[in-house]
This record gives sequence, structure tokens and C-alpha cells, in this order.
Amino acid sequence: MKFCRFCCLAAALLHNVALLALSPSAHAWGCKGHQVIALIAESRMTPHAYQSAVRLLKDAPMGPNLPRYCGPKGLDAFADASTWADDVRKLRPGTSPWHFIDIPLGAAKRDMASYCPPETGCVTSALNQQLAILRDSSATPQARADALRFLIHFVGDVHQPLHAASNNDLGGNCVPVTFFGHAPEESPPGSGSFHPNLHSVWDTDIVEHLSRKQPSFELARDLQRKFRSYLETWQTQPANFATWAWESHELAERVVYRRLPHPLPIEGPRPMTACPVQKSGPSHAGRLQIDENLAEPYQNAAAPFVEEQLAKAGVRLAALLDSLWQ
Repeated sequence: MKFCRFCCLAAALLHNVALLALSPSAHAWGCKGHQVIALIAESRMTPHAYQSAVRLLKDAPMGPNLPRYCGPKGLDAFADASTWADDVRKLRPGTSPWHFIDIPLGAAKRDMASYCPPETGCVTSALNQQLAILRDSSATPQARADALRFLIHFVGDVHQPLHAASNNDLGGNCVPVTFFGHAPEESPPGSGSFHPNLHSVWDTDIVEHLSRKQPSFELARDLQRKFRSYLETWQTQPANFATWAWESHELAERVVYRRLPHPLPIEGPRPMTACPVQKSGPSHAGRLQIDENLAEPYQNAAAPFVEEQLAKAGVRLAALLDSLWQ
């Protein structure tokens, strides 16, 4: 158990480093994915809940000098808040492990705390913590507004499969892939970090490819139409962050990894210092030789699940916030 906890802590700390180093893969679901989730949520929230959320965000705005990777791009305060948690990590690096939970492939379903190091936290513990702050009427307006921004973002993160799974690869960051002819390149040279990689493809590329330059609001509208027969069921389910994380983990095992052209063997969890760069074996450079060439077959297999996770996250976020402002 002590070894397992050490593995989880090491993976969390290094996953933190990898996500900060790799951009835009540091932005789970990318700009469009997180914005779509927020837009779906606000369209499903009660008017009272939506107005309460927007009032809180406007009364305690994010810092005006914070560099924004995505930018508001005409979005309202609620949708714009969906990507703030990624931007603020540069100022608050201790929040980086809050974006994911590294459940090893092949792990048995059990208490999520087994995979959530208390020293760093993880996405499920962060969701609970930020929800508690948002519910605390004695907390400052700024603390509650930031908690809402974290909550909007982390509900999205926990629905991204590679934010709930790892195979000694920092959530897929150490699996270089070719995506529609774009071959992986090491940057900077000798670093062991390649783009594209499996994580960045699921964060951003699959969403961008399936949306074909649609604006975020159009994709949000289309996804609600596509999944309209499921929306009510998702919205009436009780919020269970551990259940959401396990659903994403199972999706990672069943689709993300298993549908690869060359499925990788499941490895026993072990401490990592970075993506390995040796020339052979189950390493980053070794995996480069496998030539994971992702194109139409993989995109077609992945896209329906990506769409469903985006829609489900938006609807569940709406239900969660409705329960706060009844």
C-alpha cells in the first residue's frame, strides 16, 4: 500500500509537470470543449441558478492581468470562466494536480481515495473542496467566485478519459502519436516530450476535428439535439464525483487505449521522473517506434464518446449548480 501511494504521488507530481510543460494539451478538452460544456450547462440551468452564478462571477472578477490562453471571444462570464482554472495554474501551481486522477489501467474499482494523494489532491477531492467553499456563506465573494470557476472547469476535466487514467504515461502524455498525417515532433529536442501525443489528441484534436471549425455555441446546440433523449436522465442523476471519474477511467480502457492501432500492454504502476527517452522498451522513445498512426478509423471510434462526454458534463454541471441555487 505504501508503494502504491508513493506511485500515485509521484505520478501526480510529474503529471503536473507534464501538463504545465505541454501546451495546448494542458487545457483538458481544449478551449472549445470546456466552453461547450459551460454553454450546455447554462442553457440547462434554471434562470435563478444561472443569474446567481453570473452575479457571483461579475462581482468578484478574475484578475485583469491574468494572461488568458483561450480569451473570452464574445462569451458571457459563465462560459468564459470555464478555462480560467488552466490559466491560473501559472500563478497557483499547487492547483495543477487538481485537474486529474491517475487511476492505473487494469485497476480494480475501489475507493477513489486510493488514487488521490492527500499531499497533492486530485480532481475528485478538488471538486468536493470547491463545492464546499461555494456553499459556505462565510467565505469571501472572491473565494466563492473562484470556487465556481474551478467547479465549472473540473466537472469538464473529470469527464475527459485521460484525466482519470494512466499507463505509466502521465495520462497519455508519454504516448506520441501521428494524427491525420501530423507526425510527433520532440520539443524541445532531447526533452522526451512529443506532440502530438495521446493526451493532447483527446484534449483538443478530436474535438476540433469533429466540430470542423464550428463555433462553440453551435457545437453545444448540436450536442443537445443529438443527445436530447438522454438529457433528462443525466440531469436527474445524483452528483457523484467518484462515479464520474470511474466512468471516464473505464472509457479510457475501453476506447482510448484499446482502439489504438497498436494497443499497448497494461503496465504495473511505478514511480516516474519524466517521460523516458531510452531507445527501446515501454518508454516514450520506444513507443515512438510503434507508430501509433491515428486517422479516420480512430477518429470515428472516438468521436461519439467525446461528444457524449461533453454533453454529459454540461448537463451534470447544470444539475449540480441548480442544486446550489434552488
